[in-house]
Amino acid sequence: MGYVFDFKDAGSYDAWFDKGKNRHCLDLEIKLILDLLDPKKGQRILDIGCGTGISLLPLLEKGLSLTGVDPSPYMLDLADKRLGSQVDLHRGMAEDLPFDDNSFDMALLFTSLEFTDRPAKAIEEACRVAKDRVVIGVLNRYAPQNMLRRFKSFFFPNIYTHAHFFSIWELRQILFAILGNVPVKWRTTPQLPFIRGTWSSYIENLSLVQKSVGGSLIGMQIKPVPKFMTRPLALKVQRRKIYKPAPGLVTEMRRKE
Repeated sequence: MGYVFDFKDAGSYDAWFDKGKNRHCLDLEIKLILDLLDPKKGQRILDIGCGTGISLLPLLEKGLSLTGVDPSPYMLDLADKRLGSQVDLHRGMAEDLPFDDNSFDMALLFTSLEFTDRPAKAIEEACRVAKDRVVIGVLNRYAPQNMLRRFKSFFFPNIYTHAHFFSIWELRQILFAILGNVPVKWRTTPQLPFIRGTWSSYIENLSLVQKSVGGSLIGMQIKPVPKFMTRPLALKVQRRKIYKPAPGLVTEMRRKE
């Protein structure tokens, strides 16, 4: 089942993003996730572990069919106040989604996989309900900022006390164990979480910089079923020759009849 955010967690979650430096990091993370999703108008997107709806907010004006699911009723209450009827909200677990196979075009797990007891099962469920693409955003175990978070959580318990931080290699290993050698694309951000400004945002959004293994958030895009471009195969067909019996043979056959 994993860790379910309680009333206190839900209230402090949104308040945490009101701080300038935290909001700056969130903006970079959301941009990375949107780039990996690359949604098109009319597509159906499921946010697994949608929380208070922060990750769904940037998708509202893109003409998408949005659904969110979360195990915490307190987080869903805040999401409902934020998003209203624009998003279809459900209570449910990432490891046992209340949706049929291929119900969505894409599924998103944004900083929610860390709080599940069975991350492999949660990914498997995301791939089951999404027919085209799954995007995962997880906290990077080897990022300096997250190392500090983990260290602090030992002495001052907080939500990170209940989180499992991932590495790129660990996440890839889980994916390949479930799905085989499927197409995977990853990037990270932010590299400089404590620095804000126009120039730092420009640097953070460079593709080469985002290939660093030290970013605080790992964004990973998965295509559950490999798709390959095909073209018609041209085959040469030789027309079969029709052989006619000799006239004398035909006459002899008729006499026998």
